[in-house]
Amino acid sequence: MEAIGHGGKEIVERVLPKDAAIKRVKEMKSAGVKELPVSLQIATEVIDIAYGYFTPLEGFMTKADVESVCKHMRLSDGKTVWSIPIVLDISEEELKGKALKLYDEVLLTYNGNPLAIFDITDIFAYDKKEIAMLVYGTTEEKHPGVKRTYNYKDRFLGGKITLLNPPKINPVYEPFFITPLEMRKRFKEKGWERVVAHQTRNVPHTGHEWLMKGAWLQAYGELPIEKPLVGVLVNAIIGEKRAGDYIDEAIILTHDVLRKAGYFGEHNHMTSLTFWDMRYAGPREAIFHAALRTNLGLTHHMYGRDHAGVGTYYDPYDAHRLLASVKDDLSITPTYSMNWLYCPHCGEVTNEGLCDHKKEWQKFSGTLIRSIIMDGVKPPRLIFRPEVFDVIMECSKKYGNGSPFVTEEYLKKRTPVFTIEPLK
Repeated sequence: MEAIGHGGKEIVERVLPKDAAIKRVKEMKSAGVKELPVSLQIATEVIDIAYGYFTPLEGFMTKADVESVCKHMRLSDGKTVWSIPIVLDISEEELKGKALKLYDEVLLTYNGNPLAIFDITDIFAYDKKEIAMLVYGTTEEKHPGVKRTYNYKDRFLGGKITLLNPPKINPVYEPFFITPLEMRKRFKEKGWERVVAHQTRNVPHTGHEWLMKGAWLQAYGELPIEKPLVGVLVNAIIGEKRAGDYIDEAIILTHDVLRKAGYFGEHNHMTSLTFWDMRYAGPREAIFHAALRTNLGLTHHMYGRDHAGVGTYYDPYDAHRLLASVKDDLSITPTYSMNWLYCPHCGEVTNEGLCDHKKEWQKFSGTLIRSIIMDGVKPPRLIFRPEVFDVIMECSKKYGNGSPFVTEEYLKKRTPVFTIEPLK
């Protein structure tokens, strides 16, 4: 049975088998094919494209796609909803130095090793300020997505890619890198008919746990309850880090321990990761996440307030409104979540849509949570499950040089999430 992803398109892995890849690289080298070293950001997106995370994309966008995505939030076919440009940028000097031209077949390399074949079908420039305004709704450089856009080099290459050399996923991440096709097999084995996505860049306090449980209940709906039919997929975004973010190891392992410690079970919870550098594009990023999780085989996606936003650039419900405007063109059902908080009067974690002891509410303040973690003193289990807090502390010592938050030292010393090794 075909695996159908976003836009109604089949998910097809663009990955050459190893023996064929070794042979192809030899042929390319003997033919003097041009090589183009790429950054971690581009290597990451090559991997995403190759395994179908970005279906229906088969490569980096051409100018027609970039223009259509920016102006109409659709690919150049005029039908498929797509919200964020996926581009390979290059400087004028690199372009001339490599003598790259239209219809060249190029060998992309990462850290000196073969990565992918790239067939160039477009070479173009695009007004970066226009991209910023149309995608992020602002041209202010302090917006991280705008800053990233301005940092693009001046030209872009469009064209299809074929992965030659799959990444070696390093500890602790190996069990959580589950490709779209493999994900569908796992869901089938578990017997899940519906799966709801929990997008995360944080370690989970009990408010997050109840967000997931609430979304699970919403997704379950009218389904029979004789056997488990619905799961929560934690899909951690692993990508570019900023000082003060939680370290990746802590994010992924704390979510996984929620299931191992029994707050969820194998019957209703799974942890995974996706390589993606957050753009903080708010509503546009919410649309992108819908496409991404459709490709992972999910049926539902949880969205809270200010999904993927930053600062005060977006209204807390902009993402919900934009999702509603294209709902007929998406194949995933959004579940909207109110905030979960602690009510001392009720003596429990509850939802702001349920509890009316408003004057007594104690919200899960990010500042408070961080200060609790920095103190290192185990908090009440109504804030953090003890097993989760223990994993945070372990990750701090083992991977974070004494801190669960990203520091300059962490960025210098961390084990890469993946490596591209010699192809042999």
